[in-house]
Amino acid sequence: MADSEAPGLIERRFALAERGTSVRTEVLAGVTTFLTMAYIVIVNPAILGEAGMPIAAVAAATCIAAGFASIVMGLLANMPLALAPGMGLNAYFTYTVVLGMGVPWQTALGCVLISGIAFLLLTMAGIRQLIISAIPMHLLAAVAGGIGLFLAFIGLRNAGIVVTSPATSVALGDLHAPGAALALFGLVVIAALAAWKVRGAILIGILATTALAWALGQVTITPASYDLGAIAQTAFQLDLAGVFGLSGSHGLGLFEILFVFLFVDLFDNIGTLVGVTKRAGLIDAEGKIPRLNRILFTDSIATMFGSLMGTSTVTSYVESAAGVQAGGRTGLTAVVTGLLFLAATFVAPYAQFVPLAATAPALILVGALMMAPLAEIAWDDPEIAIPAFLTVAMIPLTFSIANGLAFGITAHALLKLVRGRITRLDWLLLVLAGLFVLRFAWLAAG
Repeated sequence: MADSEAPGLIERRFALAERGTSVRTEVLAGVTTFLTMAYIVIVNPAILGEAGMPIAAVAAATCIAAGFASIVMGLLANMPLALAPGMGLNAYFTYTVVLGMGVPWQTALGCVLISGIAFLLLTMAGIRQLIISAIPMHLLAAVAGGIGLFLAFIGLRNAGIVVTSPATSVALGDLHAPGAALALFGLVVIAALAAWKVRGAILIGILATTALAWALGQVTITPASYDLGAIAQTAFQLDLAGVFGLSGSHGLGLFEILFVFLFVDLFDNIGTLVGVTKRAGLIDAEGKIPRLNRILFTDSIATMFGSLMGTSTVTSYVESAAGVQAGGRTGLTAVVTGLLFLAATFVAPYAQFVPLAATAPALILVGALMMAPLAEIAWDDPEIAIPAFLTVAMIPLTFSIANGLAFGITAHALLKLVRGRITRLDWLLLVLAGLFVLRFAWLAAG
């Protein structure tokens, strides 16, 4: 079927038949991934705008960086991974570095560029690859499950089904509220279509929920004035000279900023990479990810390119799992997503066309389906179960893939130590655990 549907050039370039997919499936998957990620076009400018950056310029930079990075990922690595400015790191950029430490946003962009260069050097030296290989199989499965819970939690929160509570941290939201009701409608549609194994179930559900939201008057668009040329206000405005001046005016400020950009992006990226590729069935029996060097190289280039355009760290997006669930198995999915981001550059403020209530059900369903790898974990063995559980639990509860990996790896190393099962081959595992302990101590001291 894939052979008959795919033009020869595209078939050879992306090996569609080999991975059991088709052009139609990949395009649907790319559109699905884009729709679940499109919120970043609105959210990223809003967050970086608080750092004093021109909102229109950041909107354009967000689209261009995401489009460029996703297309490069598709063409270079042939993987269904889409990239965009990362949530969490954009908040750190604004609230800690710029507003908290008083660092100009131009200088903060310089820090992002240097962290991207550091990523590239770590990749070329094979260190990032070594780190991934040091993570045991049961923790890789736990990461996939933890990301599933993380995605589901984001979807439930975006829908208003789960809300913040001062008494219990989280609570059930008002299910009669328009957003929650729309999301529940979308969840029923997507789940029913998925149960009937309808191709494009997620995309159909998103579009159906969006149409209903419009029909009920629940979508209100108030776009700001926008000109594509506005990107000149942030493109190539980074201040590298100011970065190296931070050491004099901020003490360990430069080291702290670079460490966080490196550390969080590294482990968020590894976690996302493992979770999405595992869900796509692209990890081999030994737990190795194909084309890993190319994936990591793309991620490094993406961060550097994003800083030059005028946005915070660009990284692989966990929402790529939505496209994988829709059938995406090759880089064509990422290319389609990237092209849609580039097209969105011309109408960035209109990304509100698809409300969060429409994409939330997709995240909830994908989260549920990403629980499957947890069956691979030997839950009756405490030495395996405890680190795996901490990984699964801490990812959604701390809103950080990096924190989940930190707890899991540290617990795994500690249990191997106390049982006397550490070997010479575990040296990197101990180094990672030590770095995580130092990081937690540093955060506690701060």
